[in-house]
Amino acid sequence: MGPWLSPEDLESVRRKVPMLYIDALPVRVDDAGEVEAVGLLLRVTEAGTMSRALVSGRVLFHETVRQALARHLEKDLGPMALPRLPLSPVPYAVGEYFPTPGSPFYDPRQHAVSLAYVVPVVGDCRPSHDTLELTWLTPAEALLPEILADMSEGHASLLRRAMAHLGRLY
Repeated sequence: MGPWLSPEDLESVRRKVPMLYIDALPVRVDDAGEVEAVGLLLRVTEAGTMSRALVSGRVLFHETVRQALARHLEKDLGPMALPRLPLSPVPYAVGEYFPTPGSPFYDPRQHAVSLAYVVPVVGDCRPSHDTLELTWLTPAEALLPEILADMSEGHASLLRRAMAHLGRLY
């Protein structure tokens, strides 16, 4: 599925219409379904700084939420990550991003709404695309202030919400 708008048209639409995104927190679970590890991406931001992030991306025209999740997980974690996509498209949280500095969910490009999911992965993750590294942390480590401080664009809030949703908020 190719781009549905030219970069110029996309920029114009972003100034006028909220965009739909997905955010996904990759996790490793044990045999009982308990979260053992949380995967956070390490990326270079547009400003040139390093930042930890969730898997994130836009839902394309004529693409289901499940298809968008699969596409972005493969793009960021590699084709052998083997994600276990949720059976239901109901997210654990909704992020509302605004182009207003100081907004809890800030995206300077646009107003966007993000559906957030926790997605177990069972395969071999090899970061690709613009991901420098995938770091696996215990749930307690992921919630350390220094880790949360390295996250941007509302991802720290979504991570805390995911841990609360999973009963792992310490």
